[in-house]
Amino acid sequence: MERTKYSLYDELLTDANDPSLAFEQVFHQLLQKYPRSEAIEFMRDYCLQNKSSYSSRIGMEFLYMNGLYNDLQKLIHINKQSHVLKNKQWAAVYQLIIDRRTNKIPTYVCVQKLNRIHTDDIILYCLIELTKVGCYFDVNNYDKIGKFLDVQFELFSKIEDPFMLSCLDLRLHQQLVFYHWMRNEVIMARKYAFRALNQTNSPQTKASLHINLGLTYTFDTYSQGMYHFNEALKIAKENEMDKYIHAICNYNIPFISAHFNQVDGISSEDPSEQAHIEIAKGNYKRAIELLESIPLTSPFGIYYMGMAKQDEQLLMKSYNCFINRRSDYFFSRLPLNAMKNLSSA
Repeated sequence: MERTKYSLYDELLTDANDPSLAFEQVFHQLLQKYPRSEAIEFMRDYCLQNKSSYSSRIGMEFLYMNGLYNDLQKLIHINKQSHVLKNKQWAAVYQLIIDRRTNKIPTYVCVQKLNRIHTDDIILYCLIELTKVGCYFDVNNYDKIGKFLDVQFELFSKIEDPFMLSCLDLRLHQQLVFYHWMRNEVIMARKYAFRALNQTNSPQTKASLHINLGLTYTFDTYSQGMYHFNEALKIAKENEMDKYIHAICNYNIPFISAHFNQVDGISSEDPSEQAHIEIAKGNYKRAIELLESIPLTSPFGIYYMGMAKQDEQLLMKSYNCFINRRSDYFFSRLPLNAMKNLSSA
C-alpha cells in the first residue's frame, strides 16, 4: 500500500477529535482521491492493523458491509482477545452474524445467545436487535419485527457515530424491504429498496436489492422485473460474484420469464424452473415429469405442480403453504390467481 495513503490517514486522524468522525472522514477522503476498490483495500488493512479499541469495533461493521467476510472473521478473533469488554461483546455479536449467515447455528440458538448479551452501548444494542430481526425473518415471525420497528426511530436517534448510524440505517432499510414486500405492501417495499440502493456502494447489497426489486414486479410488468435482474447480473459479472450469477440466471430470470410467458431462449439448470418454463410452453406432461423427479417441499414447487395438473387442491395447498409457513402474502397471489383462472375457464 502506498505510503501516501497512510499519511493521509494520519493527517486526518490528527485533525479529528472524535475517532468515529475520523473513521468516516478517512474513508470519505480516500474515496475522493482513489478508486473505490483501492480505498476499501486501504480501510481493510486499517481495520485489521489499528490498535484503537473503538476503531477495531466499528471496523467489523465496515468489513461486514463490504462483504469482506474472511477479514471480518480475523477481526472478530482479534476483538475476542481484547481486554475491553465492549470489544468482546461486539465480537460475539458479529460471530453470531457470521454463523447465522453460514447456517452454522439454528435461528433459535442465535436469538438465545443474543438475549444473553447485556449492554448499555446503544450501538451494540441496536446491532443486537437488528440481528434478532433477521432471525425473526428466518422463521416468519413478523409480529416481533413490527415491535422493533415501533421503537427503532427513537433508538437510532441516540446514535452519535455517523458511520455506524448510516450502516445500521442501511440494514434497517434492507429489512424493511422484506417486511413490506411479504406483507404485499409493494410500494413501500420499493421505496425502502431505492433508499438502500442510494445508501450503499457494496456490490453484494446492490445486486441483492436489484433482485428483490425485480421480484416485486411479478404481478406488474415483465420489462421492469427484467431491468432489475439485468442490473443485478451486470453488477455480479463485474465483481465476479458467481453465486449471484448462478441464482439470477437459473432462478430469477427463468421464473419471471415463465410467469409472463416470455420463454424464448430461456433455460435453467433447476428442475422446478425447467418445469415452470415447460408450463409456459403448454408442455404440462413434461412439467409433471420434471416435478415428480424432485421433492415438492417448496410452495413454489407445489404451485408449479398445481399449474401443470390444473389441480385446484394442489393450488390451495400451495396457497396455504405460502401463508401459514412463510407469512408470504405477496407470492401467495400466484396460486390464488391460478385458482381464479381455473374457476373462470
